[in-house]
Amino acid sequence: MNKLVLGSLVLAMAFTTACNRKVKLDNDIKKASYAIGQQIGGNLKQQNIEFDADALSQALKDASAGKNEMSKEDMQAAMMKLQEMAMKKQQEQADSNAKAGKEFLEKNKTAAGVKTTASGLQYIVEKEGTGATPKKEDVVKVHYKGTLTNGEQFDSSYDRGQPAEFPVGGVIPGWTEALQLMKVGGKAKLFIPPELAYGPSGRPGIPPNSVLVFEVELMDIVKADKKAKK
Repeated sequence: MNKLVLGSLVLAMAFTTACNRKVKLDNDIKKASYAIGQQIGGNLKQQNIEFDADALSQALKDASAGKNEMSKEDMQAAMMKLQEMAMKKQQEQADSNAKAGKEFLEKNKTAAGVKTTASGLQYIVEKEGTGATPKKEDVVKVHYKGTLTNGEQFDSSYDRGQPAEFPVGGVIPGWTEALQLMKVGGKAKLFIPPELAYGPSGRPGIPPNSVLVFEVELMDIVKADKKAKK
């Protein structure tokens, strides 16, 4: 079954319940159902999918009664139209973010301590490291926090309580370049243009064409051959 359709049906159950009364989560089935609804609802929200709660609720009731107000062809056409609208909305958001990102970076490059590389990467050295500088083939251990330019956080190894470990050449281009400018023990703040990050596609929690801001602490270098022997 189409994942979007499945998600809509699950979410519709939550809306049907919410419209009638507030359910007490007093048994395992209700708690699991609520958890599923939260997950599906969160995914739809991240994808910016528009829907009508009343129509979803009615569809769930009709389906359970063996009724359907639309033909299969009409439902398929409606889903295709929804996809078209979602793509159009994403493109509009991408264009708007691209313009705002350029304006942000243009202003930010004149801020105190900001250095700009030939690729457009901007960074501030917050603490000079004293150790070795990683190469593209190396694996590094870092602590980091990632936010959008408005300060909204989308990721943090600090919050997870554990440093991240990954190949220097296996991350977004902005990170690959920045890490090779750092030394172990150093800290930097990165301002990564969308073309060096996730571009127009974006990611969950990261809108298309977003400038990403990272606080990065390079803790150690793990050579790829050493890591493989563990």
